[in-house]
Amino acid sequence: MAKGDPDHRIKQWLVLMNNPSISPNKFSVPGWHISGEGELPQVLSDKVILTPPYPGNKRGAIWADTKVSQPEWTADFDFRATGPERGGGNLQIWYTKEGQAYIGTSSIYTVGKFDGLALVIDTYGGRGGSIRGFLNDGNTDYKTHHAVDSLAFGHCNYAYRNLGRPSHIQITQQGNSFEVRVDQKPCFRSNKITLPTDYYFGVSAASAETPDSFEAFKFLLTNSPSSPREEPQRSQQPPHDSDQQSQPPPPPPSQAQQGPQSLDLQNRLLTISQTLDTLTRELSNLAGTTSQQHQDIQRAQIPASQLKTMDQRLQSVEQILTAFRKESDARDYGTQFAKLQRALEHSHSSLLENIPESMGTIISTRSPRMGFFLFIVIVFQCLLAASYVIYKRRRANAPKKYL
Repeated sequence: MAKGDPDHRIKQWLVLMNNPSISPNKFSVPGWHISGEGELPQVLSDKVILTPPYPGNKRGAIWADTKVSQPEWTADFDFRATGPERGGGNLQIWYTKEGQAYIGTSSIYTVGKFDGLALVIDTYGGRGGSIRGFLNDGNTDYKTHHAVDSLAFGHCNYAYRNLGRPSHIQITQQGNSFEVRVDQKPCFRSNKITLPTDYYFGVSAASAETPDSFEAFKFLLTNSPSSPREEPQRSQQPPHDSDQQSQPPPPPPSQAQQGPQSLDLQNRLLTISQTLDTLTRELSNLAGTTSQQHQDIQRAQIPASQLKTMDQRLQSVEQILTAFRKESDARDYGTQFAKLQRALEHSHSSLLENIPESMGTIISTRSPRMGFFLFIVIVFQCLLAASYVIYKRRRANAPKKYL
């Protein structure tokens, strides 16, 4: 098939991990746009880590730069999710008109209005994991909708966390038939869905506070008008002279035949390497912070002369306290306190003995005599009686007037 053929082109630009290395420089993936919130996704030789295992509340996305121009296609996506027992997060596979410019790192709950398909992988419903499909024509605002989960048109249960191997999702669009398969098993399908052309593929992931780490291993888009069930028969036919059958990578079962133990060991080693890189960056940041704090402490350090003056003052205070303690130990204050107590007791007893006699003497000598007081009272009463008698006589002898 010629290079300018659209079928050839559609196989080339949407491939992750179809080659030994998906990135020439470990910073970007050719034909894809990488973005993140809080931390950019990490690109390794065979995978893209959309959300790190630590810390949480991170978002990452990878979007194709080219639109899909074919009406019928099959998309194969390999991913893995690892995390603690109560970890959380979600993964979205998008096929939308807007692409990176509008959706970016959004999830199905924060995307707002979009035009296209969203395949959501999360732990909705507490069933250990599920895969749900959502469609929108650009009129429904998912961000403000009161029940986003009720808008799903299809779903299946799938426990995807901590499997120790990549999970494989296959999305097929053929005419009016739309089907989703997971690990070569049917998930859900519909005969009433026809997705438009000239839309973008993308993958976004978001982690919770206790995070799940989402890793993307492969995204392969092929233009195959045959159903997945016909692929084994097609593989038995001779390749003839067509380049189309030689260029797509082998299906996921061939990856499982490569040795699941060695693949799992390699993935674990890569995860450990990523964790060590994260710890190295954190230690480097900590070293920079410690150096800055050391410099601040040095700038705030007290001069030696001031410290010497403070030391001399403290020594003087210590000498004074030592001398006072020696003086207090040398003197016998107990004997002096005993003498003082005896003097107070003697003064108290003397006051108790002398006060009654002194008070009697003062009362007998200083108080006036009772006879003299009685004499004054009698004389006063006699004067009153004499005055009354004189008043009566004068009134009796006074001339009377008659009218």
